[in-house]
Amino acid sequence: MKFKINAILIAVLAIIAPIQAQAQKETTHALEWSILHGLEYEIYAGVNIGGTAPIPLPSEIRKINGYNPMLNLAIGGNVTKWIDTAPKWGFSIGICFENKGMDTKSTVKNYGMEIIQDGSRIAGNWTGRVDTKYQASLITFPVLARWRPSSQWNFHLGPYIGVSLNHEFSGNVHDGYLREGDPTGEKVEFEGEASAPYEFNSDLRSFQYGLQGGVSWRAFKHLALRANLSWGFNNIFKGSFKTVNFPLYPIYANLGFNYIF
Repeated sequence: MKFKINAILIAVLAIIAPIQAQAQKETTHALEWSILHGLEYEIYAGVNIGGTAPIPLPSEIRKINGYNPMLNLAIGGNVTKWIDTAPKWGFSIGICFENKGMDTKSTVKNYGMEIIQDGSRIAGNWTGRVDTKYQASLITFPVLARWRPSSQWNFHLGPYIGVSLNHEFSGNVHDGYLREGDPTGEKVEFEGEASAPYEFNSDLRSFQYGLQGGVSWRAFKHLALRANLSWGFNNIFKGSFKTVNFPLYPIYANLGFNYIF
């Protein structure tokens, strides 16, 4: 029985080995063809660190009491076409699956707010403390110009568009009061342990666009370290949303590594 099993294993290996060799040969041929035609492929992974922020900081936000960047992972890939023989100049297109998010704690005055109390929503101006959680999972498509001054350094800059797969903007208010309707409206106070939640998930946009740029440093033949900054140009909220009366823009740095084929 043992002899039969060994014979079967040898037969299976005899079948698989040529298939693997042929696959490796075809992969090598494809990479050689790509190099001859100025094409380069890379995959990358990293962590996004940043937040959604108003530019400049509005007067309603009096103090930032806490900030947690959260664990926002990003993984993607690019195809680069070099347009000269050096190669020095080129452009790339890519796709990235990424998370962007943050937790913040702040003190505000006359901050537009809509809280949930006893199942009802009450809108007005909040003065006190606000805890906020923002999180979004996106597919991003960058189109980048590339400059490679040497074999180790690679700079890139260009626009991107992103589509949100799911998103959240929620939190709670405490240690303060809400003026219903406007800054002179009826006062609803929250003292001690009292708080009220809020949630604006359905008011977030599904489409984002902006500019990103960065640099990578090739440490080894196939491995490079990368740093990238993306800056969103449109408000994360829909145009019809008026509760928060200033725009918030997603601004994130990405730190990670590239694998170049």
